Amino acid sequence: MKVVVLTGPESSGKTFLAERLQRRFGGLVVGEYVRHFIDREQRDTSLADIPAIARVQLAWEDAARAQAPELLILDTHLLSNILWSQTLFGDCPGWLEAALLDRHYDLHLLLSPDGVDWEDDGQRCQPLLADRLGFHQQCKEWLARHGQTWLEIGGDWHEREARVAEQLHRLLDSGSTLV
Repeated sequence: MKVVVLTGPESSGKTFLAERLQRRFGGLVVGEYVRHFIDREQRDTSLADIPAIARVQLAWEDAARAQAPELLILDTHLLSNILWSQTLFGDCPGWLEAALLDRHYDLHLLLSPDGVDWEDDGQRCQPLLADRLGFHQQCKEWLARHGQTWLEIGGDWHEREARVAEQLHRLLDSGSTLV
């Protein structure tokens, strides 16, 4: 099983690309639980919600891993929970990073906010490109600091999709990921 994570700031194409990749390559997609949480609760999250949100995100991922697909595409993972918790609340439950580092991911595709427009979907809160660039930088620093395999993806929607598809071909055909 190859596990690919789409990560980065909001409105950078994670869900869009996850769906496109699944159509093209098959496999399973694990969505972003916090979106369901907000829809169900009809309110913004709080620091007290983060542990429960993270546990369900992990449970969704574990359920998908248990099915042992050839390809598992994660629309997000605990890195987003960690960074959003720190961004919104200035704190984060300490166990999240350890739980994230206990798991193996073959490739992180770090999506840049440059080249695509921010879309307000009622849940997003960073309309300023500078804020999304800051979040992107935090993702990049975390991935590098923890020795994760990652590749930055930018450009317009077509360029993103083509680059991500190229990387998945490499990963699935030979196990190699970086150009």
